[in-house]
Amino acid sequence: MSDTTASPKDSPTPPPPTRTGFAGFLDRYFEVSGRGSTFAAEIRGGFATFFTMAYIVVLNPIIIAAVPDKTGQFLGDGAAPNFPLVAAATAFVAGVLTILMGVIGRVPFALAAGLGLNAFVAYSIASQMSWEDAMGLVVLEGIVILVLVLTGFRTAVFHAIPNALKTAISVGIGLFIALIGFVDAGFVRKTAAGTVPVQLGSLGTGSLIGWPTLVFAVGLLATAFMVARKLKGAILIGILGTTVLAVIVEAIADVGPQVVDGKVVDPNAWSLIDPGIPGQIVATPDLSLLGQFSLFGAFAETGVVAAVLLVFTLMLADFFDTMGTIVGVGRQAHLVRPDGTLPRTREILLVDSLGAAAGGAGSVSSNTTYVESASGVGEGARTGLASVVTGLLFLLAMFLAPLTEVVPSEAAAPALIIVGFLMMTQVREIDFNDYEIAIPAFLTIVLMPFTYSITAGMGAGFVTYVVIKALRGKSREVHPLMWLVGVLFLIYFTVEPIRQLLGV
Repeated sequence: MSDTTASPKDSPTPPPPTRTGFAGFLDRYFEVSGRGSTFAAEIRGGFATFFTMAYIVVLNPIIIAAVPDKTGQFLGDGAAPNFPLVAAATAFVAGVLTILMGVIGRVPFALAAGLGLNAFVAYSIASQMSWEDAMGLVVLEGIVILVLVLTGFRTAVFHAIPNALKTAISVGIGLFIALIGFVDAGFVRKTAAGTVPVQLGSLGTGSLIGWPTLVFAVGLLATAFMVARKLKGAILIGILGTTVLAVIVEAIADVGPQVVDGKVVDPNAWSLIDPGIPGQIVATPDLSLLGQFSLFGAFAETGVVAAVLLVFTLMLADFFDTMGTIVGVGRQAHLVRPDGTLPRTREILLVDSLGAAAGGAGSVSSNTTYVESASGVGEGARTGLASVVTGLLFLLAMFLAPLTEVVPSEAAAPALIIVGFLMMTQVREIDFNDYEIAIPAFLTIVLMPFTYSITAGMGAGFVTYVVIKALRGKSREVHPLMWLVGVLFLIYFTVEPIRQLLGV
């Protein structure tokens, strides 16, 4: 027994025995004993984190595989969604990056395709260009963040944006995701005519109808209950449970799909996937999506200003979410120093920035550090060994990608709405008594779902903030970078009138 080992009074666990061999190497490298943890706690924590965030392997394909790009093609250049293809790539990229975070960052943080970021890529970027061009912008965003990390400029950018606007971005994305969930489930639909743009349900009566909508409603209530009870893995359990219900309903009622041969045959049927018992559960993963990106194609497609703003918007959403997550989860793991920093912060941010670029290179959208890592910390994880366990489980999940062909939108939509709620809870951090910041924050939040564009919401909030401060004689309170961003967004909003004026 080492004479420098902390006493039971100072440590939550008994003094560990001196380990030798490979176990000793792992103990020293990851500082398992040094951080008051054990191998059992790290393994348990790694499993907990995986099962808490494994829903992304199902949810990411639902968000990005189902959306055609400007050319009408789906991810993988297909004429129809290929969910197993996207699921396999999602699990692979998440697995590799999470293992890297464990080995290089040596912290219990897991990475995967970022919710909100994937919605932005699908609905705000791919609609303007091909999927290859869109993923190229994601790679560029990752490279920019990597440069910011290596130069130490990332902290400066972090301080440039007011905290209330950072919060508003997350809240607005949460509402946007929730709207997507309601629409995908058929709970909210466009009206056929009149001044009201959307309504509850279909048939022009504002009523709910159809078995799929009922399945969604049951799934939403069940998931909400489990989240309220703080049940670990609630979102994943909700998706799986609702999918089982959908399979049973389809087997009994034979509802069928909404669209057959490109024509809507029943608007009250399953909107995207006709759930049924899968022909196979395990299959060799298809990783052909990896490398399908065009680094600079977006600049030719949309113009330099528009492309730069899209990269900047991606960077902001990814950038600030990560900073908050690593500090929050790090504090829960007792890794944060008195000055607010974490050990190996540079390495942690380096891997996270690689996550953005790797997500684009893998055609699965930007990968970021997940707040769900806190579930593993709650189980006792304190080191990167837990992340290695989580990453290996993601790699195993690649072989279960065929299961994603069973999950209908109506089963995944409750997860989108609950995630939207969780992001919405941050709104309490905004001081709505200070109108100078509250109004820009409000516009950022509401315009994301109302315009179906994350870019529009962020741009409106940033421009309004700069204008209000300037008109009130408080220009000095605005960071120089905010002035630059405000001007760029102003050009973005007026690019068409400017082109017409210049005759280009």
